[in-house]
Amino acid sequence: MDKNTSYRIETDSMGDVQVPSRALYGAQTQRAVENFTISSQTLPWSFIRAILLIKQSAAVANNEIGLLSDELSGAIIDSAAELLAIKPMKEFPVSVFQTGSGTSTNMNVNEVICGIAKLKGIELSANDHVNLGQSSNDVIPTALHIAAAVETEEKLLPALGSLADEILLFADNNRDVIKTGRTHLMDALPIRLKAEFEGWAAQINECCERIDDTLVRLRRLPLGGTAVGSGVNCHPDFPGKAITAINEKTGIAFTTTVSFYKGISSLDTIVEHSGTLKTTGIALSKIANDLRWMNSGPLAGLAEIKLPALQPGSSIMPAKVNPVIPEAVCMAVAQVVGNDATIHVAGLGGNFQLNTMLPIAAVSILNSIELLTGSALSLAEKAISGIIVNRETCQHSLTLNPILVTSLNPIIGYMKAAEIGKVAAAEKRPVIDVAKELTDIPHKELAQLLDPKNLADWFKDRNKPE
Repeated sequence: MDKNTSYRIETDSMGDVQVPSRALYGAQTQRAVENFTISSQTLPWSFIRAILLIKQSAAVANNEIGLLSDELSGAIIDSAAELLAIKPMKEFPVSVFQTGSGTSTNMNVNEVICGIAKLKGIELSANDHVNLGQSSNDVIPTALHIAAAVETEEKLLPALGSLADEILLFADNNRDVIKTGRTHLMDALPIRLKAEFEGWAAQINECCERIDDTLVRLRRLPLGGTAVGSGVNCHPDFPGKAITAINEKTGIAFTTTVSFYKGISSLDTIVEHSGTLKTTGIALSKIANDLRWMNSGPLAGLAEIKLPALQPGSSIMPAKVNPVIPEAVCMAVAQVVGNDATIHVAGLGGNFQLNTMLPIAAVSILNSIELLTGSALSLAEKAISGIIVNRETCQHSLTLNPILVTSLNPIIGYMKAAEIGKVAAAEKRPVIDVAKELTDIPHKELAQLLDPKNLADWFKDRNKPE
């Protein structure tokens, strides 16, 4: 105990506990603070917010059913609303590394709601009133689904949409640029810069499709299953009424899970959603790394584009500027991949009627959503929107690209085309000049065959109506 802190006595089913006088929480929270000392990392506000929404909605439902008076339900609703407004994270100090059901966090929220009500002269019971019709075993997985769904729908999907829009806008503004394509990091056939960027946008849009698909299952809540899935001590009308109230507060169409037993004992949906988040991170990493390569240089790299110069790149090398946003995104994705591994292991923590790794699954998936949201917005606002294309560099590389000889294969054969390409590369001469010397193809036809535009638009040109 801190000698400089004053304490009060709170009592729970195990006896008396000294609690800091100024704390809104009670005995069970204090026990958790003292017992769970592996790490000071707490669950994020987005998760606490979800539990507060559940408590408000439960109070509404229990009042409508007739199990909770207007005064008591109103006190719970108003206290939770006050907490939602002021976000006092110091009142939610329980470590992530606690009991696997998250009971301590559930009781922490219950006690703080009681503490707010007590300041206004209303006595609430954390168990009998705030937790009425509920168990930590159904509240915590419900909060996990609500928090993940809200953060995904309100933040992640809009951020990904903004990134896709920014990519397509840039692509359209540079639709005339043709550059050297690359496979194995080596020069390949010409492509349009627009097509390359449209490929990135397609990646993002498909990630959104995957996320939308998992949201269907993420919106299914196990609230009402109470301790083991059988619903003991829960009124049969409670789940429907509580979820209706949650929907009104969030604007999301949550439903009751198809099986309380499944919803409480498994993390299958969270594992699935984490997989879509990892896939999204991989897509962002692809874009970030392509940007790094295209920006490399300015003299000894590709230097096809110039990313916005945001800050000095070296403490010792003056004038050096690095692709800091793509690098930051790649690190964020590394964390998302790590979070996914953690969530997969957490999914293995389901035994019989309960999963006992709920808190770590919650903090991991919410962290992934936050990181991907920030990464998408950073790429859109601080990288893509400010790119300058080095058109001369793109054109110069195209002119000397020996892979242009690919278009001659149908006419002179692979081996002859390879000979021309090797000579052009060795002598650093345009392919068309070497091809004129080593074939009898007329110059006009060669110019047509070796035109990078025609190669980049191969399908487009051949799909034109006769």
